[in-house]
Amino acid sequence: MLNFTFHNPTKVFFGKDAIRLIAGEIPRNARVMIVYGGAGARASGALDDVLAALRGYDLVEFGGIAPNPDYDLILPGVELAREKKIDWIVAVGGGSVIDAAKFMSAAVPFADDPFLLMDRAGAAIRQTLPVGAVVTLPASGSEMNSRAILSRKAYRIKKGVMNPLLHPRFAALDPTKTYTLPCAQIGNGVVDTFAHVLEQYLTYPAGGEVQDRLAEGLLHVLIDQGPKALVQPQNYDVRANLMWAATLGLNGLIGAGVPQDWSAHRLGYELTVLYGLAHAETLACLVPAMLAVRLPGKREKLLQYGERIWGLSAGGETKRLAEAIGKTRAFFEAMGLPTRFAGYGLTGVDIERVAELLAAHGMVDMGERQDVTLDMMRDILKRCL
Repeated sequence: MLNFTFHNPTKVFFGKDAIRLIAGEIPRNARVMIVYGGAGARASGALDDVLAALRGYDLVEFGGIAPNPDYDLILPGVELAREKKIDWIVAVGGGSVIDAAKFMSAAVPFADDPFLLMDRAGAAIRQTLPVGAVVTLPASGSEMNSRAILSRKAYRIKKGVMNPLLHPRFAALDPTKTYTLPCAQIGNGVVDTFAHVLEQYLTYPAGGEVQDRLAEGLLHVLIDQGPKALVQPQNYDVRANLMWAATLGLNGLIGAGVPQDWSAHRLGYELTVLYGLAHAETLACLVPAMLAVRLPGKREKLLQYGERIWGLSAGGETKRLAEAIGKTRAFFEAMGLPTRFAGYGLTGVDIERVAELLAAHGMVDMGERQDVTLDMMRDILKRCL
């Protein structure tokens, strides 16, 4: 097992009516900005619950955060927070809203151009406003980690900002607030979480038996509970298990002390910027193709994954490896996500343009061994057509 330091300061309130507990975390004299997306925050009832919990506070609202939050559309929120002398930010939504709020928390006290926070991948962050997260779309795990993923569409950039100061102070997770999600978002959330787990698990053996078993447990939950959520959207236990799995999938626990990959995510960022695909849609296409292209380097863990997750123990290695990838592809399809670009109406992908962006953004020699080249990325993209 590799050396690691693990520290996660986020307090989690989980369960029905969890949102009512957030007021105890915010000083009564704090000026609070509530950040949210669109109608979903209201339709779920989460925004109303936050407003009720914080009745009597000095509140300011900033809505309209879109998926893949755009830096230039977040800046007005930064200016509003400065104007109103905001002390706390509460995000109500999914990963995009929480990521936007986390970035705003760093940008408000930052004296220089806030874009430098993205340019330096978060290294310039020295101070943040405290942030709380109220989750309505479980997928990203942003409610309990120290990263924010943002786009700047004008520059064709999507990248991560990471800093320990970006950990939310608290996260409220009420599974009932996910009941109104459409099937497409349920599927996206499950596939996104599944890919998060795979990027920390399907690398190479490092003696992390605890991490492996935790990751495998999460994968089993997703496989078992994900399809049920599509047909039983108001099954509390199903939604609770998926919500907690999404949080645990990227809160640092299963990735501590083991190698991590993330090359599928990095490639997916460029597809989102160029073609507008949702994050999970890019992963549904890229992950099976990535496993096929990089099979030699992932052979041992892919065989383990096939046996422990899909029960593949019969036949030769070549057969079992192919079946493990096929089972992964079939699961994504069962969750409603096509695994080819054409399934999203994308019939032409400029592979060279994608490679150029990867190179321009320094995304070369990626993966757990830093051996994922641009040529390999080209091959992966071809297999997604």
